[in-house]
Amino acid sequence: MSRLMTAVTAAASLAVAIAATTSAANAGSMLDKVLESKTLTVAVGTDWGPVSRLNEKHQLEGYDVDIAKHIAKSLGVEVKFVTPGWDIITAGKWEGRWDIAMGQMTPTAARAEKFDFPAIYFYEQVFAVVQNDSKATKLADLDAKTVGVTANTTYESYANHALTADWKGGTPVTYQFKPGAVKTYASTNVAFDDLRLGDGVRLNAVITDGTSANNAISAGYPIKLLGDPLYAAPGAIAVLHGDKEFSGKIAEAIQKMKENGSLPKLSLKWYGVDYTTEK
Repeated sequence: MSRLMTAVTAAASLAVAIAATTSAANAGSMLDKVLESKTLTVAVGTDWGPVSRLNEKHQLEGYDVDIAKHIAKSLGVEVKFVTPGWDIITAGKWEGRWDIAMGQMTPTAARAEKFDFPAIYFYEQVFAVVQNDSKATKLADLDAKTVGVTANTTYESYANHALTADWKGGTPVTYQFKPGAVKTYASTNVAFDDLRLGDGVRLNAVITDGTSANNAISAGYPIKLLGDPLYAAPGAIAVLHGDKEFSGKIAEAIQKMKENGSLPKLSLKWYGVDYTTEK
């Protein structure tokens, strides 16, 4: 073995040793960080409707906001909210800027490569939404039409016929139309702003969850649901890999909320319907 190979081998051995030591040192590090700082930093959105939004006082409110506060309380810490874009959240490069992400993320196998999903706290049904003046009367009428979706969501995957229901309990997805073009947006609300301009002006439909659509309809948007749900999916809290104890604490907090009835109460408060169990 040459000196160079000996040096490379030694360096590799040292790297393995350092990695093992670092891994051991990081065990429980996220929970330790939260407890030591006495702060749970949570990523939410500012325009996600009843999920999380800014109210008239420019304060965050919503179903996810209330749940995050409950989790923080269970940990005995304060809660701090940050508002990165959904694309930044799902990219997984958090760099310590927040500890958990809300947003009812669908726990797909691809996302599980980046995240742990300690708890499911919502079940959503996804619909095609059209403008009130749309001539579409059935989902097949959206063939070759322009459809809007929030980027990096299962809605986008569905529109592109690339969605695999590989989450626990998932059933095969049936595609009921093939869009001619798929436009991506930072949020569903922005897509709705384009849809409300008129059928075909910028969009012919938006694919999103029924709760966001009904919230926009209640707010006066001239839109409506078209047909039956395209698919149903669970919504989970997301954390980065590496701290099972931290994930366990989050799971425990949500389980207690289910058992004491506070989780369905929050769903009824923000949606008028209990979306905390699979229908």
